[in-house]
Amino acid sequence: MPNSNAQAANVTLDRYDRQILDILQRHGRINNQELAERIGLSPSPCLRRVRALEDNGLITGYRALVDAKRLGHSLTALLHISMDRHTPERFANFEAKVAALPQVQECLLITGQEADYQLKVVVHDMDDYQNLLLNQITRIEGVTGAHSSFVLRRVLEHRPVPSYPAASP
Repeated sequence: MPNSNAQAANVTLDRYDRQILDILQRHGRINNQELAERIGLSPSPCLRRVRALEDNGLITGYRALVDAKRLGHSLTALLHISMDRHTPERFANFEAKVAALPQVQECLLITGQEADYQLKVVVHDMDDYQNLLLNQITRIEGVTGAHSSFVLRRVLEHRPVPSYPAASP
């Protein structure tokens, strides 16, 4: 969906739009008929609203949430990565390389830390993690440091994004 976040931020949402966003974030497979019934609209206007939310870039996609442990990925790690130079080329190269690694679930460019990036990775076990870290991530040009933390328990995960403005109660 082509619009930028800046454009999406300027979209005015009414209560129906907010309800649609809230429901779809929790129940992405809901059909249009049931969605329309839940928010009190007929199916045609409801579908038009969903399409408009997609076109405006507020809804960026639909996906299934999968249990990593049941697929054999029992270890989740957070890595803080430091880079040698802060240039667009260096960052673009790093981002392209980590995007190609299926174990990397999330890559965030961050501030306020000694690190430049935070990665969330899922792997089978500690040996798999060591291989990923030493043979792939730290070999990316420009990486000067990697500090790891391991997830003991997921307290909150996959929370819906609030559809109301931050200033609202």
